Amino acid sequence: MSDGDYLLGTQDIEVERLGLQHRVWRSEMMSGLDAAGFTSGQTFLDIGAGPGHATADLADIAGTDGQVIALERAPHFLETLRARRLPNADVREIDLVEEDIGDGIADAAWTRWVLAFLADPSPVVAKIARALKPGGRAVFHEYLDYEAWRLIPQPPAQRRYRDLVVKSWRDTGGDPDAALQLPAWLADAGMEVVSMRPMVRIIEPADPMWEWPRSFMATNAYRLRDLGYCSDEEAAEFSTLLDDPAPGTRMLTPVVAEVIAVKC
Repeated sequence: MSDGDYLLGTQDIEVERLGLQHRVWRSEMMSGLDAAGFTSGQTFLDIGAGPGHATADLADIAGTDGQVIALERAPHFLETLRARRLPNADVREIDLVEEDIGDGIADAAWTRWVLAFLADPSPVVAKIARALKPGGRAVFHEYLDYEAWRLIPQPPAQRRYRDLVVKSWRDTGGDPDAALQLPAWLADAGMEVVSMRPMVRIIEPADPMWEWPRSFMATNAYRLRDLGYCSDEEAAEFSTLLDDPAPGTRMLTPVVAEVIAVKC
């Protein structure tokens, strides 16, 4: 992958897919922020802000007396984020693995599906902790059991696609089930977990959330092909698998964990 790229890419089609993903998960995000006490006038960190879909919501919460410090390293995502022209967003180009965030600069932090893509998330969790003021809170949404994702009944092609996604993920050094280790990383960083909750659903094709995995398979199937994980024929099959499922088909979504922690 090129410098500044990610496993799933950073092109416009990924910006669009991330927007859809944010929309279907937005209610869960807002619930977590509310539970953690995010409020106006505070300074928030958006860790791995991407093209800024969550940044815009955080900016709304912060209001004119607060701000969002949005941290991202991918050039195209940064360009998209800056084009939003959020008046209370401080957009910073930073590689979280290589660079420090700062000490005591924020009241709270938001992180979604960042740690799972890192070879060693523990130092990044420590950087987030250092960047928070005493008593600051962090909300993490990370996968707890990615391989729970399946169709009901499950066709072989969906199982193979899921397994290839996990293989490509682990081959780059990531861990799709990062939430399993997150409490230990937080403890090492001087933070205490105050709540954890699972987020998982069984959905039908008419459910708006169905479009989230459908769009992922439609685009990422060819990303897997380009990375050498599957053939043209398999990519074509994967890309349309969720377009017209058999009557009665349902889907178990991957299990996501919300972890809220406070800096001791």
